[in-house]
Amino acid sequence: MPANFLLDPKAIRLAADGSIATKSDILGLLSTCFAEVYELDSATVLEGLEERERLGSTGFGRGIAMPHARYAGLKRPVAALVRLPEPIDFAAADAMKVELVFALLSPTDAGATHLHALAAMSRMLRDDALLERLLAAETSDTLRGVMTDAGERDAA
Repeated sequence: MPANFLLDPKAIRLAADGSIATKSDILGLLSTCFAEVYELDSATVLEGLEERERLGSTGFGRGIAMPHARYAGLKRPVAALVRLPEPIDFAAADAMKVELVFALLSPTDAGATHLHALAAMSRMLRDDALLERLLAAETSDTLRGVMTDAGERDAA
């Protein structure tokens, strides 16, 4: 995994069929994931993600969204990765529905650190082979394996 952010393997998951139908559902799932894995307050996470989305969609394009927000009390950026069983509308600039969501929370005063973490996530997701493998993953374990392999290649 990139050194710019922490991506705990427990924060890499495949959403359950039928559990996600809207952008709000995704943000809710992410807030729960961040709360469970990184012991953060889910309501505060959700509020931050929703506030950022009100500024403009974080739909990255190519079926990817990168919701992000600041969170007081974090020591370093933390991430979550969710693959949706069915693509949903995320108001992305390219109008493609979103199937892969890579989210980031950074310390409130992170400044350049936040931007470097977002850039690292963006670089990872521009790798066509990696993206293909992530979108083909049918289980959370497969998603974790793909990301572990990607992290090992980046470290080499």
